[in-house]
Amino acid sequence: MTDGLNEKRDALTGDVYQSILDGRTALGMELGSTRIKAVLVDEHQKPIASGSHDWENRYVDNIWTYTLEDIWEGVQDSFAKLAEDVKARYGVTLTTVGSIGISAMMHGYMAFDKAGEILVPFRTWRNTMTEEASEKLTELFQYHIPQRWSIAHLYQAILGKEAHVPEIDYLITLEGYVHWKLTGKKVLGIGDCAGMFPIDTDKKDFHERMIAQFDELTAGENLPWKLRDILPQVLTAGEEAGELTEEGAKLLDPTGALRPGIPLCPPEGDAGTGMVATNSVAKRTGNVSAGTSVFAMVVLEKELKKVHEELDLVTTPAGDLVAMVHCNNCTSDLNAWVDLFEEFSAAMGMKADRNQLFETLYNLALEGDPDCGGLLAYNYFSGEHITHFEEGRPMFVRLPDSRFNLANFMRVHLYTALGALRVGMDILFKEEGVKLDSLLGHGGLFKTKGVGQRIMAAAAGVPVTVMETAGEGGAWGAAILASYMRYRKDGGSASLDKYLADSVFADEEGVVMEPQEADERGFEVFMERYISGLPIERAAVECLPGRV
Repeated sequence: MTDGLNEKRDALTGDVYQSILDGRTALGMELGSTRIKAVLVDEHQKPIASGSHDWENRYVDNIWTYTLEDIWEGVQDSFAKLAEDVKARYGVTLTTVGSIGISAMMHGYMAFDKAGEILVPFRTWRNTMTEEASEKLTELFQYHIPQRWSIAHLYQAILGKEAHVPEIDYLITLEGYVHWKLTGKKVLGIGDCAGMFPIDTDKKDFHERMIAQFDELTAGENLPWKLRDILPQVLTAGEEAGELTEEGAKLLDPTGALRPGIPLCPPEGDAGTGMVATNSVAKRTGNVSAGTSVFAMVVLEKELKKVHEELDLVTTPAGDLVAMVHCNNCTSDLNAWVDLFEEFSAAMGMKADRNQLFETLYNLALEGDPDCGGLLAYNYFSGEHITHFEEGRPMFVRLPDSRFNLANFMRVHLYTALGALRVGMDILFKEEGVKLDSLLGHGGLFKTKGVGQRIMAAAAGVPVTVMETAGEGGAWGAAILASYMRYRKDGGSASLDKYLADSVFADEEGVVMEPQEADERGFEVFMERYISGLPIERAAVECLPGRV
């Protein structure tokens, strides 16, 4: 029996070995907020090697940033670790791959001059110094422009008369910058282009009317450029986006082992690669990522009727319109309560396994009343723009006659983790009439089998699916986009959603959970209490000043 298993393992290793030698692989790399990850997949989109590098943003002169040295140190280290993994697993030096895809945090501001030198430190999506620009552009375009978008950063720099503005030759996001240095091509995937400036989804390009409006708005500044001149070329999934140059190969792999000439797909933002990694690019589908923060991406069938400051509009990597509901707070307060129970267990002389503690408390929540027994909580560690809070105060509230027990206590904290998200989803479903057939859930909230999934189904009112591969992340999504580009280059004609369904997720069943009627009714009652109680949260912010 053991010999048979060894033979099967050796055969699989041999197949992968040959795939690597033949260049039938794809490399995906994503530069996330705290980790840069590289994943190599075979021709079946199965991960076969990986490498990662931890990093942290810096707060310098009131700006959240990463230096260019930080970027390239991380990119090179994650690739080097992937190459080491390939060598250790398959005994081969990685000299080529079939295609490459780069992804990173969306939005932000990287401005370069004609010599290719960065003009000011990289301003990440996390910076919130663009409120004035955001409000003025939203009013001008009649299209919601969030503070983190590149155009908001650019206009704020213009309003602030920043000296570097006339020198701008190229404005780009993080993954577009990495791609540019690897290929020499000033291009960007449409999903992240939609996080720089509004997109015309019919033309699959930046919105011409709004481009003209911006140029007219800034005409009095006598700038030597027009907006279109400094933006990247918009590309959609499947298009070719250049090849790895000799200089790019040395940047990615300073050892010199990696050869130039490898084709790259359009670089995409983390939202786009997340949609790919969760098979959520078709219309009437969506995905929700629930961890420290929570956001839902819903692929729309048509434009929304009106502007909603609570909703961001971006696109899939194929260019279909997506509504994004993004909330700053999700599981942090929930985790803090679990920490407290762990501390109590230790004080009682009981060594609790942390995973078991989460599983026990989460499952106990399912035994609580559907409306949480009249309990109320807010998980606002920080502000929450959907409910119009600049700051937050975690809070638990109950009436004297509330059903105060552990099951309801845990249930209310699971409910409130999705409370702000539900406010945004109600705008989509109730005000805009958006139809959604399914949501795919991923992130820490779904780690305990069946619990977060059931609560999410109640909150959204649609079936929620959880798949094992959803945990592979955006680097895997970037690798899939790279494979899709090569598939189209070789004559394939399937759309991205069809390609994902037939070639990537065909054997992925996932676990589907339908919303339960009692849970839905209970969540509705909770939400009435949640909305009514917001003045309590407001009073806490005003009466309990934060620490200086």
